[in-house]
Amino acid sequence: MTQSPWQPITPAKPARSPKEPLTRDRIVDAAMRLLVEQGYDAVSMRKVAQALGTGPASLYAHVANKKELDQLLVDRAAQDMKLPENPDPDRWQEQLKDAMREMLRVMRANPGVARAAIGQVPLGERAMLSTERILAILKAGNLPDQAAAWAVDLIPLYVTAVSFEETVQGAAGWSKEDVERFVAGLRSYFESLPPDRFPLTIALAGAMTAGSAGDERFEFGLTVLTAGLASLATPT
Repeated sequence: MTQSPWQPITPAKPARSPKEPLTRDRIVDAAMRLLVEQGYDAVSMRKVAQALGTGPASLYAHVANKKELDQLLVDRAAQDMKLPENPDPDRWQEQLKDAMREMLRVMRANPGVARAAIGQVPLGERAMLSTERILAILKAGNLPDQAAAWAVDLIPLYVTAVSFEETVQGAAGWSKEDVERFVAGLRSYFESLPPDRFPLTIALAGAMTAGSAGDERFEFGLTVLTAGLASLATPT
């Protein structure tokens, strides 16, 4: 039998698109998405690798460990901070308050970053530039060197603590109504304490539970911090 000259054509296999190279920026992008969407506890080298479609071992060529990844997450958030670049000796206290408000804004925009920042000294370039600008504001207020050095540590601790508490409440799924019920219950508890042992707690129960858990109390902290620092300024 004569073989047919018409041979079936095997369909060509679709060409694979070239795999996007793994970089530190891509790792931080994926980690930040996990952080914002699922919370700090969801961010591990294994889960970041899964999100990037690779194995954990490939990440270690770019990021040494989870501790370094936390540093990179904090530094990524710091790039969004818009801090005063021209310290004004006449307005340094308000500039310092604005800087702290800006830090809280960025942490709120990136839930989980506060947890990543706790217990470490941010050493990334962007975070260090933020530190430099806050130091410049403090020195514009004529604070002694030691006071400025300790203040630049104290200030982020305060903002981070506020943000972390908000993150915990958010992770618990608290609604505005849940918060209001909790505060009402807390006030009732304070008022029910034995008056012979807790007279001031009972008397101030309303004041201790007044104000929003967010901005009102945060602004009070800003006032306390800036007024305290101003009291340390060297007279000109």
